[in-house]
Amino acid sequence: MKPYNVVVIMLDSLRRDHVGAYGGVRVKTPNIDRLAEDSVLFDNAYPEGLPTIPVRTALFTGQRTLPFRPWQPLEREDVTAAEIFSAMGYVCGLITDTYHLARPDMNFHKGFHSFEWIRGQEGDPYISAPHNKNIKDYIKPEMEGDPVAWMLEQYFRNTAKRKGEEDYFCAQVMGNAIEWVEGNAGANEPFFLWVDSFDPHEPWDPPAKYDVYTDPNYKGKRLLHPKYGPCDWMTSEELEFVRGLYAGEVAFVDAWTGRFLDRLRELGLMENTIIALLADHGHPHGDHGSIMKTDRNLYSELLRIPLMIRHPEKKYAGKRIKPLVETDDFLPTILDMLGMSRETLAMHGKSAWRLVTGDEEKLREVVITGYYESRHRCVRDENWSFISRVDPEPDELYNLQEDPAEKVNVLEKYPEKAEELWSKLGVIFTQKRKRNLNIQLRYEVQHTPAEK
Repeated sequence: MKPYNVVVIMLDSLRRDHVGAYGGVRVKTPNIDRLAEDSVLFDNAYPEGLPTIPVRTALFTGQRTLPFRPWQPLEREDVTAAEIFSAMGYVCGLITDTYHLARPDMNFHKGFHSFEWIRGQEGDPYISAPHNKNIKDYIKPEMEGDPVAWMLEQYFRNTAKRKGEEDYFCAQVMGNAIEWVEGNAGANEPFFLWVDSFDPHEPWDPPAKYDVYTDPNYKGKRLLHPKYGPCDWMTSEELEFVRGLYAGEVAFVDAWTGRFLDRLRELGLMENTIIALLADHGHPHGDHGSIMKTDRNLYSELLRIPLMIRHPEKKYAGKRIKPLVETDDFLPTILDMLGMSRETLAMHGKSAWRLVTGDEEKLREVVITGYYESRHRCVRDENWSFISRVDPEPDELYNLQEDPAEKVNVLEKYPEKAEELWSKLGVIFTQKRKRNLNIQLRYEVQHTPAEK
């Protein structure tokens, strides 16, 4: 009997509280929820370093990125999941529209036998021909001159010829993934397939049939891609409209993820394939006064991620795992499930499957996370969240059991708990980095348009 296949479904910026299996009620996610019924669900999963590329680095290598590794390419010395699986006789495929991975110098195709780049997401410099949109319909005066306005212009150029639902990015990703498994399922070798969907990342532009969570009477700007940072420039109606657009994007992603999972079932692959579904991080939507991903928004809406792993034999289906796990634990977990734990000895991450089997009670006391360039840090255990701020901004402490929305800073009430969590940081996590006030935009905008 050949080893189990492995399929990883990465959904960028998927908020944990928008998944039904994690208690989400705003959006219906029946396909992800169906997978969750047969999976182990991890309730306290976190990215060890943010955002997009550091998370992928940890997932692909099993190594930490914070505090020593910024947004950067995979190095020649990095040993990736694809290289490990390839050495074990697997056929390895990567399918993605996450355009940061596809940049020629990023090297995230390292070790894969085949890789498919689906171009055109967000600010991807793909199409140069003009579009027919009026940008004024999509931005407020406060956004004029902001880099996200240029990113929208590029997005409209990239999507100018889009016609039906099948032309949208997530549909292309999942459609290509279906073709890949159809072509590789009958081979003698097992396969490792990484399906990386940039959606539901912004811009939030779902096909019309999924845009059912916005107010049909809304008359304001269609803010597909707000600017990063405080959202005090948005009205409550605009903010709620943006939340509705995101919800529609999640519903769209769930539908096409379901098509891919249904095809796996039709091909009889569920019985011999490990399937993992996760996000790299969530997304702030004004929960704490800001929108989009920033180094200051170190709250659950950004940090807690959905993570579910389905064993081919449905072992431990429906089990919930409370102990803390990080993204660098992901690859060691999959390798452990396959009996390849010897490949994990040099990895920072640890196998979370041992939590599932009961061989371990916990992997770590706390998680420490944040952005490389920023000195803001979040230290969490299962019950408390401490945010270490840069002076003169005050530190924050939240009781996650009594206050899961993190609205009441109880640092003055429980200073000993704050001190306990702060003591976990050490010098290596608090040393000063080069300050960059537009961290997320530095990542998303790899070049800027020429000045007029």
